Amino acid sequence: MAAEITKVDGATVRDDFNAINAVLHYTRAAHFIGLWKSERELITRYLPDRNARLLEAGCGAGRVTVGLWHQGYRHLTGFDFAAELVEQAQNLANEQGLKDLTFLQADATQLSACHILYDKLFDGVLFMFNGLMQIPGRESRRVAMRELHRVCRPGAHFLFTTHDREDPKDVKEWAKEADRWARGEQNPRLLEFGDRYFSDENGNTFMHLPDRKEIFEDLAATGWRHIHDRTRDELASETPAVRNFSDNCRFWVARKG
Repeated sequence: MAAEITKVDGATVRDDFNAINAVLHYTRAAHFIGLWKSERELITRYLPDRNARLLEAGCGAGRVTVGLWHQGYRHLTGFDFAAELVEQAQNLANEQGLKDLTFLQADATQLSACHILYDKLFDGVLFMFNGLMQIPGRESRRVAMRELHRVCRPGAHFLFTTHDREDPKDVKEWAKEADRWARGEQNPRLLEFGDRYFSDENGNTFMHLPDRKEIFEDLAATGWRHIHDRTRDELASETPAVRNFSDNCRFWVARKG
């Protein structure tokens, strides 16, 4: 009897992030890559107040949160649902003697379970390196966006990234994928068109690749107003280390009304 095929879900993604290869991958990035030029460009533009209370969702091993501290921000909270990565982020902060950083284990779709995040509203929130798109299921991603909206003050900015399904170099491949879905021959573990689940030397990775229409709809449905979007390559010329770490992606900026 054939084994039952299970869909990728939150538990799958959490287990993949807690796996040793993934932990090493993100820990190396936190130690040796730090903030990208493109990230610094948008953070400086939309989150200029170094006294702002900032929240990083999906903080991983601390690459962005620690990078923000070195940019002069002093009221920082990062959370991730992968306990192994949160431990690495705290270790990095401790090794560098950094204060005023808080790292928590929490799920972006269930922030109400983490009461410390409700003590005060945040002035800005970041969900970098496609973390939002590593939540399986569109409604679950919308739940996370609503939760982040809820813990932010009016006027707060939300910065996040996605891979771009409408990238011209990928049009033919996505047309083939659409044909596979039409024939019912897609990877049976996937939930929605635009999903990818693949393996490499860093472990297993789930990723949803949206189109622009989807992002605009999701922002509107969750209380965020679109402000700006650009690809990473349009924002900055990144170092070889960053280009090796990640393909080009699209940065989005939204605002809580």
